Amino acid sequence: MVLAALGALLLLLPLAGMAATVEWAQLPALVTSPSALAALGLSLRTAVASTALCVLLGVPMALVLARTRFPGQRVVRALVLLPLVLPPVVGGLALLATFGRRGLLGETFGVLGIQIAFSTTAVVLAQTFVALPFLVLSVEATLRASGARFEAVAATLGARPGTVFRRVTVPLVLPGLLSGAVLAFARALGEFGATLTFAGSLEGVTRTLPLEIYLQRETDPDAAVALALVLVAVAVIVMVGTHRPAALR
Repeated sequence: MVLAALGALLLLLPLAGMAATVEWAQLPALVTSPSALAALGLSLRTAVASTALCVLLGVPMALVLARTRFPGQRVVRALVLLPLVLPPVVGGLALLATFGRRGLLGETFGVLGIQIAFSTTAVVLAQTFVALPFLVLSVEATLRASGARFEAVAATLGARPGTVFRRVTVPLVLPGLLSGAVLAFARALGEFGATLTFAGSLEGVTRTLPLEIYLQRETDPDAAVALALVLVAVAVIVMVGTHRPAALR
């Protein structure tokens, strides 16, 4: 109990300290400035887009890792989960080296008139890069825990692969999918390093709320703390709203 209490204090005391430094009377004015609202709106839109992209790409990846066996699978899984341990700025550099104007694919896109780096698309890609492993890990763990027996029975009874996926696999994986999507959204919402490196900080285009907080910290510390509390509040609402106990659902 003592260690648990110490762990809780380690997590909660910094938030309490931040809340104690806020000028609450000035809070509405600090968080409703045009730049703050633009940054918050951009963060929410890009986080939703990157979460959708994580679901679209992550579920098939998790299915392959959980349901198939192939040479080098452990290496592939390690590479998929690599963004979990990489510094975000390294991920941003990798994306820039790939999609930048002189990058591996960037020159080809440039010939086609498509500019990815330092655009809103770059923000979504940066957030997806760092958030995708959270969804893959959650869905893969759920698939491994549920096993493949129900899918095998459905296939034995004559169900087509598409039917097995819709009627059996999706319901089995749904709890892990929801959990992974929430984690991916929260990670995307708070992404900073990869976004700054790959997308820059253009107001209304690539300046998300974490970037706005960083910039305000140098010029207006009170506004930075107020915006940080907004980001904390949004994250808490998302986590609490989607992680209710089963008995309350």
